[in-house]
Amino acid sequence: MSGLSISLVNGLRRLAWLAGVMLAGCNNNPLPDDLAASNTAVSAFLQSSPRHLDPTASYWSNETPYTYQIYEPPYGYHYLLRPFKLIPKTAEQVARPHYFDKDGRRLADDAPGEQVAESVYDIRIRPGILYQPHPAFAKDEKGAHRYHALRPEELRARRTPLDFEHVGTRELVAEDYVYALKRHATTRITTPIFGIFAENVVGLKDYGQRIKDEDRKLRAGLEATSQDKPFLDFRRWPLAGASAPEKHLLRIRINGKYPQWNYWMSMTFMAPVPWEADAFYAQPGMAAVGLSLDQWPVGTGPYMMVESIKDRRHVLERNPNYRGEPYPCEGMPGDREAGLLDDCGKTMPFVDRFVFTIERENVPLRGKFRQGYYDIEIFESTNSGLDYLIEMQDSEEVRKEYEAKGFRLPRFPDVNSRFIGFNMLDPAIGWGDTPEQRERNRKLRQAISIAIDWEEHSKIFPEGAGETAMGPLPRGIFGSRQGTPEGLNPVTHRWLDGKAVRRPIEDAKQLLAQAGYPNGRDALSGKPLVINYDFYAVPTPEVKAGLDWMVRQFAKIGIQLEIRATDNNQFQDKVRKGNYQVFALGWLADYPDAENFMFLLYGPNGKTEHDGENTGNYASPQFDRLFAEMKTLEDGPAKQAVIDQMNRVAQLDAPWSFGIFPDASGAAQSWVHNYKPAVLIRDHGKYLRLDIAQRVHLLEQWNQPVWWPVILLGAAVLLLLFVGWRSLRQRERTNARGEVLA
Repeated sequence: MSGLSISLVNGLRRLAWLAGVMLAGCNNNPLPDDLAASNTAVSAFLQSSPRHLDPTASYWSNETPYTYQIYEPPYGYHYLLRPFKLIPKTAEQVARPHYFDKDGRRLADDAPGEQVAESVYDIRIRPGILYQPHPAFAKDEKGAHRYHALRPEELRARRTPLDFEHVGTRELVAEDYVYALKRHATTRITTPIFGIFAENVVGLKDYGQRIKDEDRKLRAGLEATSQDKPFLDFRRWPLAGASAPEKHLLRIRINGKYPQWNYWMSMTFMAPVPWEADAFYAQPGMAAVGLSLDQWPVGTGPYMMVESIKDRRHVLERNPNYRGEPYPCEGMPGDREAGLLDDCGKTMPFVDRFVFTIERENVPLRGKFRQGYYDIEIFESTNSGLDYLIEMQDSEEVRKEYEAKGFRLPRFPDVNSRFIGFNMLDPAIGWGDTPEQRERNRKLRQAISIAIDWEEHSKIFPEGAGETAMGPLPRGIFGSRQGTPEGLNPVTHRWLDGKAVRRPIEDAKQLLAQAGYPNGRDALSGKPLVINYDFYAVPTPEVKAGLDWMVRQFAKIGIQLEIRATDNNQFQDKVRKGNYQVFALGWLADYPDAENFMFLLYGPNGKTEHDGENTGNYASPQFDRLFAEMKTLEDGPAKQAVIDQMNRVAQLDAPWSFGIFPDASGAAQSWVHNYKPAVLIRDHGKYLRLDIAQRVHLLEQWNQPVWWPVILLGAAVLLLLFVGWRSLRQRERTNARGEVLA
């Protein structure tokens, strides 16, 4: 056979092999085929991996899928009850503080805040709780830690804690919480809450300075750029405000009266840190290979990190040392009907494994969820379900598909807010330098607040819809009067026929004229009023539509709005310098107390001057005095009265256009049970349960292979084979005749 014939035959064979592979492997599953039949839950994370999993540093929402499943602060929140209720987690109970005056004398439990010099919290930790298996705890036959004196060359190819031959564990003790609280004074990593803790924990501010000095001594002679730093052992230096008088007794001393401290003890900032883990990761060479608490946490929670591939995949598995907890038996009206109490009393966790994979864009993410390959679209998200709900409203075909598939898309109000703020340091729109200018600028802000029609915004942009806010506090927070006549914002609304109705645009124009800008022009110079709107976001058609809408709101009263779109880094630089006027901001509650929203308007928290969370730099002596008083009050009539006053001061000063309290909605498959998302519930992994048989059945049903393109390809290959065979036969016959004639 000629070389051409051999080449043709080989090419046809390759085509036949390719067709066979395509026919045999027609499968669009992006995950391993056997995963669906295992007790594994799959979810996505967007854009990039978490930055910090070290509990001292972690403060971003996309880090909570890992931190809150691995770490255990003393307290948590009841999974089902609303309003949110604190419950013990590693503690035996939620402790009430004891109060003392400046002379150390015990005060009554209802002592007023001005008499209290110190609050003492005694928290009893439950005995018998164990840490996850980890090489930091491994000991040899003599009782010495096996891996606490490693040399860099001894790391070899070890890149994860699972690469070490030996692991160990030990019991959680109160001293681990003391160590964690001291660790907020570290200079080694970012510590976003140190300022708040230093203001409240006795002696922590001075302790921070001492640690700086001690760290400087330890690092003397080292290169400033070195990743390896000597172990900063916080056990060496006592902290007056945190101690462990007994093995399982944690004592925390707080300056003055601060009832909100219990809420801080439900956050992973107060998760225990074993000194062994800190010492293990501080060894030379560890940082260079990515071995740190930032990537490989060590906790007592129901799950542990077993795989971490940056910007690709993270995997949590059951902590074999976890003690187990009973699923709650108490819920809200409707929870039983929704099946949320079906697992009452059963031991958690239910899921063996969580797999988180990266998605760069929303389109493939949503496509995979619709196909059933993601059990929960985004584990920590409380707004991912809104797009699906909107699609169901817009298309009858889509509605039928989603309902037939049984997607869980709960829609509910949550403790979050979105608003437009004014920089009160700006001379044109802020406080002003004189009483006259102060009053003019206040009327300008009031006029803008009327003009921005948030009710219209919710109709035009249903993905960002919510209840129009009358003040800083959403429903579900003690002190909120949202939706009542008492809570009405008199600047922007009137109460008519049992509901709040936005004031007419004529009222806004009248206020604008009183501010010195009739029809949007300066009364003295005749120049148009131009205001800058600083905004940061990824430029998408949806974002542009929102910006265009905002420009129209200002234009209704003759104000020209200039959009200054930047990235987040540029915006933060403007904020630090005070070079901005109007801005957009959102806030998710850290804890369910009025303080966590009102402190966004507290003067000493000003962003530009104090690097706090008060981005508008609002500083009202009256508001600040009331805020300080509110912080010391327990929930009750006295606290409600103070909050009412604060709310009215903020409404009249109008440092914000209060915006909306956005609706929330998660997105999960029908086979995911006990799904009840909320901003404050971050440890929900242990509550979730999968119906694996249902998932396998529906995945097969939803993803039937589409054969016709493959069949057409197969027919084309067969045709090519036939044509090639005929050509080959004809060539052989021609050659044969030629040889005979010759």
